[in-house]
Amino acid sequence: MDLAELIARQEIGDVLVRYCRAVDRGDLELLLSVYHPDATDDHGMYSGNGHEFARWLLAQPGREALVTQHHLTNTTLDLDGDPEIDTARAETYFVAVHRRPGPPVTVGQFGGRYLDRLERRAGVWRISARVVVHDWSLREIEGPEWGGLDAFARGAQAPDDPSHGLFA
Repeated sequence: MDLAELIARQEIGDVLVRYCRAVDRGDLELLLSVYHPDATDDHGMYSGNGHEFARWLLAQPGREALVTQHHLTNTTLDLDGDPEIDTARAETYFVAVHRRPGPPVTVGQFGGRYLDRLERRAGVWRISARVVVHDWSLREIEGPEWGGLDAFARGAQAPDDPSHGLFA
């Protein structure tokens, strides 16, 4: 593996993680930055342009009260192009956890895979096409939250999340 391939792999990994952070924090500008303007995203209940998906997702009713975490696990990545690497294909396993406030608290889990085509244009890697594969899901209705949680910083949508100022 040469230096160009290592750099490409790291930059693509950054795109994938940036997607998760953007969705979890409700940060539209960050979410737009993971897609090329002509990208497509097939998210099951939405299939179309990636930028329009970002706007649609973050405009969902009740979104401001939703807390999500997207966890990436295994990624299989094939880089295309020789000598200049400019396209790639990735399959990335994920688990997404969605929590709605209560009472009662509702927690949904979704396990699946992102099937991505990525392209480097003008030196920048972004998703050009994504298909989300559903492998499993689960919804649980919980009782009240643990006691003593008021002492913790609370997760929220941008700009109200504690991490927002850290990366501003």
